[in-house]
Amino acid sequence: MVISVSNASYIRSGLKILSNIHWSVRSGEHWCLLGLNGSGKTTLLNLICGYLWPSKGTISVLGHRYGTVDLRELRKQIGWVSSSFQERIPKSEVAEKVVLSGKFASIGIYEPFTFEDMEEAKDLMSFLGCRHLVNRAFQTLSQGEKQRVVIARALMAKPKLLILDEPCTGLDIIAREQVLYTIEQIASQKDMPTLIYVTHHIEELLPCFSHTFLLKEGKTFLQEKTEHVMDSKTLSAFFDLPIEVEKKHHRYWITFESKILSP
Repeated sequence: MVISVSNASYIRSGLKILSNIHWSVRSGEHWCLLGLNGSGKTTLLNLICGYLWPSKGTISVLGHRYGTVDLRELRKQIGWVSSSFQERIPKSEVAEKVVLSGKFASIGIYEPFTFEDMEEAKDLMSFLGCRHLVNRAFQTLSQGEKQRVVIARALMAKPKLLILDEPCTGLDIIAREQVLYTIEQIASQKDMPTLIYVTHHIEELLPCFSHTFLLKEGKTFLQEKTEHVMDSKTLSAFFDLPIEVEKKHHRYWITFESKILSP
């Protein structure tokens, strides 16, 4: 079992952020965690990575139950990519060293590295279509380029679980599709990590996401195979709005009636 969340709740300042969450992610599955802003997605991720502790319930990741394992060591097997992480990277750091730093789970490089380590970082950049960014300062990269470099950094540590937390936030439509293509490439490779993709945009669900978890107001709305989740009736109930879902080119797209969106 990659992730096992059992009856987990999280309460902050008397407010229940998450309520009685059960979630199992098995090897060979890639999941999309879908929910509107404020639904509790980031809190759930923090619980899974051990940065927050559940008010009740238990969590196991990669076969290790929290409370019985050194989380500092376990986190080395978990890659977490988010747009906010980019802000912590030194602006003058060159792209390949940003990738290389993933080997040491550090921001910046403070340990000796080998020629082979640097070649591995560059190979990952080639795989993700950003080898041409070698010797470029991180601050000079576009938002989409930064995101691909950060994803390469996460893969440098060879994680068993890769969490992609709204990786397309702030990207234009072309950069978004480039990042989504990158994610498809990762999922298609042998021995790649289990993916958890977090979003509130239906159209970002790629064919590789076998399962979808709908999280609404801190509670489980539905967990199922993606093909059984992405239908008009289910998503209309989830969003509390009448919508239509269309599958086109292996992706899902939704439309709203304009009159229901007027203030």
